[in-house]
Amino acid sequence: MSRTNGYSGPANDGFLEFERPLAKIEHQIEELEANQSATGRDHSVMIRTVRTELVQARRKLYSKLSAWETVQMARHPKRPLVPDVLGLMVRDFCELHGDRNFKDDRAIITGFGRIANLKCMFIGHNKGKDTKQRLENCFGMAHPEGYRKALAKMKLAEKFGVPVVCLIDTAGAYPGVGAEERGIAQAIAVNLLEMSRLRVPIVCVVVSEGGSGGALGIGVGDRVAILEHAYYSVISPEGCAAILWKSGEYAPDAARSLKFVSRELKRLNLVDEVIKEPLGGAHRDPATMAANIEKYVVENVRELKRLSPETLVKRRYKRLRSLGAFFTHAGSAAPKTPARAERIGAGPSKRAPSPKLAPATRS
Repeated sequence: MSRTNGYSGPANDGFLEFERPLAKIEHQIEELEANQSATGRDHSVMIRTVRTELVQARRKLYSKLSAWETVQMARHPKRPLVPDVLGLMVRDFCELHGDRNFKDDRAIITGFGRIANLKCMFIGHNKGKDTKQRLENCFGMAHPEGYRKALAKMKLAEKFGVPVVCLIDTAGAYPGVGAEERGIAQAIAVNLLEMSRLRVPIVCVVVSEGGSGGALGIGVGDRVAILEHAYYSVISPEGCAAILWKSGEYAPDAARSLKFVSRELKRLNLVDEVIKEPLGGAHRDPATMAANIEKYVVENVRELKRLSPETLVKRRYKRLRSLGAFFTHAGSAAPKTPARAERIGAGPSKRAPSPKLAPATRS
């Protein structure tokens, strides 16, 4: 399935398919303003009325986005990327390159910088802005050297007692042969281990896509937040649909069943906070989005800097051990679970076929 599935119309109009009703209202406002300018007639009352209608329509639409619509928002062509966020909220950014072993992976960006009056090490995914950059950066999907680069910079930050801020935006780790040959699984596993015991504060924010181990490779932190219209998942919806139903056609059903949108993650206590986005998405007002991220990062880094390294590591370990919920007998308290049909991705619009399981074999 196309990475921009759901997007139609002119490439630069900035609207997704489900946003088309809003596009019509905005077009109406533009026509009224153009007519007022050309004829001199006063349409200010009508313009104010239509603008009020637009705001109400936006609030109604974005307050109840489906999981698949959230995925489309996270992948919006105009959504700010990690370098954009760094440019808006970080001063004196000094980028650092290379893993000191193989090469510099451009899918991971690292460097020292200042946020408010705090010195931090910033690590994030970099998808690239144009076609050339995206190909060079593998669309933000990092190779093993990218995660080793990130870990080397985290260790450098630990050496100087500098907090680490991770900005996550990737569909997953790079799945190519070269990445497997150079140990992508081991690189991510080592990062999980080393980040869990790093003796400086770590704050992680999912900016857009948080896919699979590619996100987890820089996603272990004392605080983890997610933007309102981002998602954080064990697998992309297309990947889940391809494995379970052998077709990306069922990606919307997989998205709904994975429970990976911000409100579900907060309900399940898998993230600490949901950071609000400007009405209509981060691409409508990148400065406000960056300011909201900055506020969250600064507040939490200042709070965590008051703790000793030993307390930091103990609390981080406790947080990781408490993720998820389970019960051992019928009388135990447990969160409500969705119906079986919902969990396997059978929706009201289209029932997905049950995945075929391999027959059991005797050992």
